[in-house]
Amino acid sequence: MANGVFHTKYGIEINLTFADLGHRDRPGLLEEITRPVGERERDLLQCLTDYKGGQCECALADKTPWMFVRRQRRAGRVEWVAAHLPLTHAATPEESDKHKAMKERIARSASRHGLDVQVEARSADGRVVTDVLVSGAGARVGWEAQYSPISASTVRRRSGRARENGIAPLWVTGDASSSIVDRAPWTRVDDVPWQRIVSPLAMVVRGGVRHLQIWKCTPSSERPCPETGQHCGKFHSGWFLPALCVPQERATALDELVVTSADGEHVAVRVRNSHDPRRTSYLWALAKDVERWRDLTGESDSPPEDQPTDDEPVTFAEEELDSSCRYGHQADRHFSDPRPRRDMSSATGLHTFDEAPDHPYRSPSRPVRLRRLSSRERAVIATELRCPPWEIGPCMLCAEPIHRYGRSSPLVCSSCRATAQVR
Repeated sequence: MANGVFHTKYGIEINLTFADLGHRDRPGLLEEITRPVGERERDLLQCLTDYKGGQCECALADKTPWMFVRRQRRAGRVEWVAAHLPLTHAATPEESDKHKAMKERIARSASRHGLDVQVEARSADGRVVTDVLVSGAGARVGWEAQYSPISASTVRRRSGRARENGIAPLWVTGDASSSIVDRAPWTRVDDVPWQRIVSPLAMVVRGGVRHLQIWKCTPSSERPCPETGQHCGKFHSGWFLPALCVPQERATALDELVVTSADGEHVAVRVRNSHDPRRTSYLWALAKDVERWRDLTGESDSPPEDQPTDDEPVTFAEEELDSSCRYGHQADRHFSDPRPRRDMSSATGLHTFDEAPDHPYRSPSRPVRLRRLSSRERAVIATELRCPPWEIGPCMLCAEPIHRYGRSSPLVCSSCRATAQVR
């Protein structure tokens, strides 16, 4: 972060550590330079190093010499700082095709289940345009299909505006390193071609949806102690991916999340890191899990502590103007460099408590059900696998569905493991 910028229109150097920015003769200067970039010229503010002919390293990380001004918390106080704007990115044809296919799939899934759907929905004030707005009995969910690069500030700004309009934002991507991860309610699916996205085949949610797990840390526990590595005898809770739950939870399909998020079965929740309250994670979870978690921890959706609000007073340290570009330095790395890929296998929001909860979870939150495919879906899958379509019917012994892989193969029931015949 820089404490000064060059104003290209007035030809002046601005010191952000002074209340008057070093120019008493321009009383409205602060309001002018802190306007959103979309409401002013993109090249209004310039990096001082670049302006003076120095070597700015911003270009090595797809940044521009143009700057924007924002609030930042440093050492417990809020200050104005300048940061580099990213390069503008035009979506490639492949990204555009995936974006359109995802919007079509979300709208189709919602319509099939009787939900109200609006594509490219615009808010009353015109400030929010949502890719797909799905309205149900529980919430108005604004789906944003994100297949091209986007800045973290843009994700936060657009999500905040959606909430102001009574819309629950839900970002979906196929990139595990996308800036949407943990910056807003999000979900991730496999990165597949647009033809696969728009097909009727199921798409499993790989990230962004978790389940609450509560267990006692004893020698017989199936998990190690998250605090000491040894068994402490206390109770722990945390949010886990379905495959790492004990017992295992079934994965959520994208089409299912479209419905359950609008109906209120799944809700968005922000979870703080117990060791570093400034770090937060967003996730989608079953509403009953979220209610249970809040009863145990007393957590709520209060604003993150590291995000200054607009009404917090700014401290002006009145420091000497520093014209050197600090982009890429160790002190600024967590603001400028791409975020490291999160370990998706770890638990989120771990908490430890001494007293036993009233009803600890030891069974899946939702029963695992076998999905019945339509004839069209079986035909599509058979074409991809280059095998004859299988047939499904109830077993005569246990009435569970059984499968046939080709006409010559026997009918094998997955439940009773017996060779049976279809009724």
